[in-house]
Amino acid sequence: MSVRFGDIALKLIGILLMLAALGFAVSKAPDRSLESLVPRWAPPPSDFLELDGQLVHYRDQGPSSDPLPLVLIHGTSASLHTWEGWVAELSPTRRVISFDLPGFGLTGPNSDGDYHDARYVVFVRNLLARLGVGRAIVAGNSLGGEIAWQLALADPGRVAGLILVDAGGYPFEPESIPLGFRIARIPVLREGMRWILPRRTIEESVLNVYGDPTHVSAALVDRYYELTLREGNRVALMQRMDQLAPGPVERLSEIKVPTLILWGGRDRLIPPPWGEAFKRAIPNSRLVVFPKLGHVPQEEDPAATLAALRDWLPQVAR
Repeated sequence: MSVRFGDIALKLIGILLMLAALGFAVSKAPDRSLESLVPRWAPPPSDFLELDGQLVHYRDQGPSSDPLPLVLIHGTSASLHTWEGWVAELSPTRRVISFDLPGFGLTGPNSDGDYHDARYVVFVRNLLARLGVGRAIVAGNSLGGEIAWQLALADPGRVAGLILVDAGGYPFEPESIPLGFRIARIPVLREGMRWILPRRTIEESVLNVYGDPTHVSAALVDRYYELTLREGNRVALMQRMDQLAPGPVERLSEIKVPTLILWGGRDRLIPPPWGEAFKRAIPNSRLVVFPKLGHVPQEEDPAATLAALRDWLPQVAR
């Protein structure tokens, strides 16, 4: 009897090992080189420039004569593509600049693994100087919003208007955290994420930040998934998660430029009360909430968010 039991146990262990190996093979996701991703994700008008030793993916669209460009900054694990709906409508009449932050998109990791807010602010200042931008209207979503308002404090002469879209910076309590972010914050699990990343993990993360799951398409998930696999981005995300810290929100009252605050009413990562907190803290600010949208409302419904933007833009003189 003991022999038969031993044989059965060995067979079960063998089956489990085979299933584990199969799961690893299916979920194995090696890094992808920049060169392999460019054809799909950086067609014209995408371009690259070298800045402080790093190759930066950016787009500079619309009339170069525009005296007051719009600068669009994406959030964590996103890319300049999150603004495509806005850019398509704005660029016929306005100069619009978007780019991939270090650690994300096709720009990829920086050389020293520093992804603190202050480093990002310096990066944006240097990039705008390189592109010959003096004053601009600066918009940012999530992490990008956190960078945008800190840029307005660090370099007030450069920011003529501010657009905060579900912006970070306050020590908020999330109602729900995207699965990919949760994994990147857990030391034991995240080591495996360097080599194994099921596409479903990214799909769950995107669904988590959208207000309406029917707005999440296969093509959208493909974009987030493939750009996450860009060489070095997964490690950069882990490093960014280790460096999270609240911004100097006690200084928000020092921002004097016209400020538009856009918020998804179904944002579970940075819930709507934090939009109200920005409204209370920043003088001359306007808050617009979109009840059915989530954490990336500019991507989920460009038309609705653009309507609010166009209504506000006349407050910022060219």
